[in-house]
Amino acid sequence: MTALLELTDIRRSYPSGESSVEVLKGISLRIEAGEMVAIVGASGSGKSTLMNIIGCLDKPTSGTYRLAGTDIATLDSDALARLRREHFGFIFQRYHLLSHLTATQNVEVPAVYAGTERAARLQRARELLARLGLDERADYQPSQLSGGQQQRVSIARALMNGGQVILADEPTGALDSRSGEEVMAILHQLRDRGHTVIIVTHDPEVAAQAERIIEIRDGEIISNPPARTTASGPLTQTGQAEVPGWRQFSSSFREALTMAWLAMAANKMRTLLTMLGIIIGIASVVSIVVVGDAAKELVLADIRAIGTNTIDVYPGKDYGDDDPQYQQSLKYDDLTAIQKQPWVKSATPTVSQNLRLRYNNLDMAASANGVSGQYFNVYGMTFSEGATFNDEQLKGRAQVAVLDSNTRRQLFPNKTSVVGEIILVGNMPATVIGVAEEKQSMFGSSKILRVWLPYTTMAGRVMGQSWLNSITVRINDGYESAQAEQQLTRLLTLRHGRKDFFTWNMDSVLKTAEKTTRTLQLFLTLVAVISLLVGGIGVMNIMLVSVTERTREIGIRMAVGARASDVLQQFLIEAVLVCLVGGALGVSLSMLIAFTLQLFLPGWEIGFSPVALLTAFLCSTVTGVLFGWLPARNAARLDPVDALARE
Repeated sequence: MTALLELTDIRRSYPSGESSVEVLKGISLRIEAGEMVAIVGASGSGKSTLMNIIGCLDKPTSGTYRLAGTDIATLDSDALARLRREHFGFIFQRYHLLSHLTATQNVEVPAVYAGTERAARLQRARELLARLGLDERADYQPSQLSGGQQQRVSIARALMNGGQVILADEPTGALDSRSGEEVMAILHQLRDRGHTVIIVTHDPEVAAQAERIIEIRDGEIISNPPARTTASGPLTQTGQAEVPGWRQFSSSFREALTMAWLAMAANKMRTLLTMLGIIIGIASVVSIVVVGDAAKELVLADIRAIGTNTIDVYPGKDYGDDDPQYQQSLKYDDLTAIQKQPWVKSATPTVSQNLRLRYNNLDMAASANGVSGQYFNVYGMTFSEGATFNDEQLKGRAQVAVLDSNTRRQLFPNKTSVVGEIILVGNMPATVIGVAEEKQSMFGSSKILRVWLPYTTMAGRVMGQSWLNSITVRINDGYESAQAEQQLTRLLTLRHGRKDFFTWNMDSVLKTAEKTTRTLQLFLTLVAVISLLVGGIGVMNIMLVSVTERTREIGIRMAVGARASDVLQQFLIEAVLVCLVGGALGVSLSMLIAFTLQLFLPGWEIGFSPVALLTAFLCSTVTGVLFGWLPARNAARLDPVDALARE
């Protein structure tokens, strides 16, 4: 008959410098199902190494190990993890309980990796603890339990998924005599219920309670009584069916997330320090994006206040061109032709000259501009008093004027209303019909005093000229300004027979400003991203330290059936979770910064777009994945035997 456990010529050696040390030297051994076997020997004899090989925690250097007829050498790491999870139960001398979990949660761990539903495994864990006399201590943490109670929790964990083969490494070594007797009584009960119990011990009193004692010395078996003959069939399945598809992934991810959260909560200070770099990085990125957007909108609003979507037409070839043949190139007929174009919203001429303004005994220099009534609309100007010119005033060359706020203040410092007052513009009397407010911008206001007259009045009554100094065209909304500029140039060139004018597109200023602000914002964002990368490196460093500190925990998880992918997933989720929580705190900090800035900069319109918030959390996730991968991979690659031995 096939033995449950059959080892043939098992050898295990470890490298030591340039040579190797052979710990097991040709071990051959059969253990039948339902036996209670004790493996005894002095410290260093190789008994713990033999137990690790039997429990599929370690692999022999040579030889054959068959479990219920299956050659263990043919199984990959995931299959070995499944064997440990579903068929082996480990009871350690130092209990190896996870300190941040309760007794119930510790017992549940093997079932978590087996994919058991939460309610089912919670019920079984509590039943096992009650069976071992710990029902009142189910929600206690290991530090709140005595040594004997911790060992019973360890036994309950070993039985969680069935535990057909119980491997007990010095199960009474850290216990007082009474607790030791209780543990041995439990092991006898398990044997009576059909479990195969293998005890590794150097205590002859413990070994004497087994049915068979196998003695090992210097890596060789020196005493091996024959096994009790039984029929050993294949390993009994635990009844835990594989959950297919997305449900298995969803359950695994949810449990890994829960375990990651518990691990983070157990080390609050370390978690907070890990998050600190991410908080600063995300807060920097979001703050720069949000405040940068507000600053950009402020700049663009100032430029738009000057009058965007407009094209100015001037006589000559370029600025400063005073060639007499070009000075009279813009005519009133050109203005009429432009106004008829479908893409033109409005067009206003300008006839300007520097003149003296007089009121009573006040006399000052000012810029007098002849414009149409649409001028103020083109440049987005509002009126604090009165209104602009009407069509009758334009046609009748009315002697009326609109002042700017500076001129009003200089000429009428003590008057509450100036509409109806008469001033001299040059030598022409004009009635004030309105006061225009130029929009304040970051570029400042002009220091020149301004007065506006109907262009017909300015040209006919003041200057006596039949041509225009400039024409300002406002383009219809939604029409491409560059295309409008081309059509305007083509129209006037055909009318004049030559190009004796030049244009200036206000949209070019806006686009230049947009490009400049985008470049500046990109530069600042890159600086913030560097701080985020520094935070990510901090996450990686602390996670690497965390892996080192939690090596024994990783070994425990692997011993109870965690696959390398489970460990990788857990540590990766921890890194992402740290970064996501840090990202949320970073966004909150950036909001606080933004609202604080708004208190001191009331003109700034600071708002948080969904894109900025989404980008922040995307950055957090990517940072967690990128910088959490290396620590998670290192954790997944740990050897379970070495990990368990680490203190």
